[in-house]
Amino acid sequence: MKKILLGALAGACVPTLVLAQTSVQFYGIADAGLMWQRGSHPKIISGGEDGSRLGFKGSEDLGRGMKAVFNLEARVELDTGKQQPVLINENQGYYLTRGMGALPPNLLSAVRRALQPPGGPAVNPENALFDRTAMVGMITPLGAVLVGRMYTPGYEVFAAADTFEVGTGGTWGSITGGTAGFQALGADIRSQRSLQYRIALPSGIGASVMIAGRGSGYYGLYNKFWGAAITYKANGWDVGIGHNHGYDPNGAPSLRSSTIGGSYAWNDWKFFAGWHDQRNRHSTLLPTYIAGWDAQIAPQLAPLGPATAAALRTVFIDNISFNSQIDAVGYQVGLHYRIGPGRILASVAHQNDRTVSDSDATLFALGYNYFLSKRTDIYAVASFIRNRNEAQYSPATAGAPGGFTPKPGEDGRAFQLGMRYRF
Repeated sequence: MKKILLGALAGACVPTLVLAQTSVQFYGIADAGLMWQRGSHPKIISGGEDGSRLGFKGSEDLGRGMKAVFNLEARVELDTGKQQPVLINENQGYYLTRGMGALPPNLLSAVRRALQPPGGPAVNPENALFDRTAMVGMITPLGAVLVGRMYTPGYEVFAAADTFEVGTGGTWGSITGGTAGFQALGADIRSQRSLQYRIALPSGIGASVMIAGRGSGYYGLYNKFWGAAITYKANGWDVGIGHNHGYDPNGAPSLRSSTIGGSYAWNDWKFFAGWHDQRNRHSTLLPTYIAGWDAQIAPQLAPLGPATAAALRTVFIDNISFNSQIDAVGYQVGLHYRIGPGRILASVAHQNDRTVSDSDATLFALGYNYFLSKRTDIYAVASFIRNRNEAQYSPATAGAPGGFTPKPGEDGRAFQLGMRYRF
């Protein structure tokens, strides 16, 4: 990634920004392409291999082995220019409303539209400017202390184990999470309002610990959150073990995820393997779902009388409380092989759903990168997901969830062609 010192622009627009031993860097990724999914029309997408972004980061040498650092990184959707990506397809997800057959058909349709509004944001619902990263901190001889919205320790291990580097239709993340898909997160990618301590030793051993209070987590809905990881990055290895644990607004244990895995590079080969366990009996989104019923659905029930309205609300709450739970474990293995100016990527991943639904999914992916330069590459990826029972997983991208297959149990397929430019 090319780094541009803003000091070079001092005479143009920031005459007082750069001081001695201080640097501020502007960087970004522009990634866009075409994606075809089974059950959906081909479409232009942003962030296929890497989420498109603009960022600023900087450091100031304070002496005595200490540095002040910051990082601000904003999401950019190249297809629309916005900061809120939508699902890759428009298919309806049915898992959250299973068991709600007692609701009148028109009411059930209204509930599904409220849970998954057409064209609604799938990521960054708050429309935050620096949704990807917003952090300031201090690096000392004893480690780094960072404050803000950052990647969680557990997710960093997950990303290191993903053969497709958490991007394209081959990303392991296409099938992690509950069967409800993006509506029930299977990993806390970032946490806001967090305090993190990191250390990296010359031997390659590293560690991180993150803690956060009320308003933390990916959506800022946790009562509290903590995460930790131990890693080893040396001699061709990039491996680790990480754990994240969030608590819902009432303080009950929410999403807990544990990840073990990473990669090993040997000559032209790079091998990947990972294991990811997810459990969540108290979704932080549940209060939002119930509030949505009271605001959008309850007014439509007034003509039915209080008793009927209360009974239908109970049906909704009982079922969505159960359907938003997660109990699954995932596995993934894959490899890269460099050949000339390109590389071949291949992986197999499996999600074992341990709930009574038994809605397993298996992902197969094959891809190719051709590097036009150190900063620019083009890529092609074909992916296939075998869904069982009520699973509706559809291949995703780095920038947005894949959405759903047209019907539960139907296989998901996708082909993606795109270009990534890093600066």
